[in-house]
Amino acid sequence: MSTFVIGYYALLIAASCLAAYFNKRTVFMLIFSLTLVSFVLGIVGGVWALQMVTGFSAALALAAGTSYAFREFLIIIASKNLAKELRTAPLTAAFGMFVIFTYAIAGIFAPAIAPYGEAEIVSSAFAPPDENLLLGADQLGRDMFSRIIFGARNTVGLALLATILAFLMGAAAGLLAATRGGILDQFLGRTADVIMSVPSLIFALLMLSIFGTNLLVIVVVVAVIYSPRVFRLTRAVAGNVVVMDYIEAAKLRGEGNWYLIRREILPNSTAPLIAEFGLEFCFVFLLIAGLSFLGLGIQPPTADWGSMVRENATLISFGDMTPLIPAAAIALLTVAVNFVVDWMLFRSSGLKEQ
Repeated sequence: MSTFVIGYYALLIAASCLAAYFNKRTVFMLIFSLTLVSFVLGIVGGVWALQMVTGFSAALALAAGTSYAFREFLIIIASKNLAKELRTAPLTAAFGMFVIFTYAIAGIFAPAIAPYGEAEIVSSAFAPPDENLLLGADQLGRDMFSRIIFGARNTVGLALLATILAFLMGAAAGLLAATRGGILDQFLGRTADVIMSVPSLIFALLMLSIFGTNLLVIVVVVAVIYSPRVFRLTRAVAGNVVVMDYIEAAKLRGEGNWYLIRREILPNSTAPLIAEFGLEFCFVFLLIAGLSFLGLGIQPPTADWGSMVRENATLISFGDMTPLIPAAAIALLTVAVNFVVDWMLFRSSGLKEQ
């Protein structure tokens, strides 16, 4: 038995005993469960399996520590009311905010961070990583690291624009339908049902095949596809607010629809709509990445994570994991946004942690 194995199990057992001695039941269950799992994996996979568990645990601990430090940083710089809310944020939400912040910095300052241009050929095709190419080169000899950095600006930026447009269209239609009702409500509702009845990917492929793959066309098509989701949520939330007594009192005072929307309905509908914005961004982001993977999204030589996966997919056959890096970037941002959205939904639901 190697020194690593002895030290590994000794550390876990000592940590379990300390947690039990100080009556930290949650920590004890976590560490002792890890000890039991490690025991089984050690029998099946040997030292290599224990090293994998150690690496995963270290990465998890690093993520938790980074999330905690970032949450404390936000609490310090935030206003008093916002800091009070941030103190209730779980580490998963703090991790999501840290990832979103990192992606935003990468996208905004991409030209300063990336060592090369997004279309600059700097090496031979599929060159391996070295001191100049951190992640190697793609099929044309372009720096993969630089293209991933620029992809944060292009892919995420385009998804954000499409989400904002979809949200504005859907929310405006939902608010109008809730306040006016009648024929307008029926017409908008049936229009949303028709759009939602067509699968989003098929609808996008059809529209882009007809109107082309211009960036403006992509934004408008994706916004049209996902605006009915926002419309239905806004219509439901605003419909619950419209029947309240203070809305009737405002109507008796002679207030118009614009006043009701701006001063009465929106302030009481903000929390679920903000959470829906995060979910909508995830759907839009994944759709745009999927369209780029199919060749109908952002066109080359513009860097895009979806097209980068397609262009370098042949490397997987040779055991090279480079194509999985842009795929991992897509997955990480999606998970991070969902972490933040889950926390916001929990807050807006009015539930309290026990």
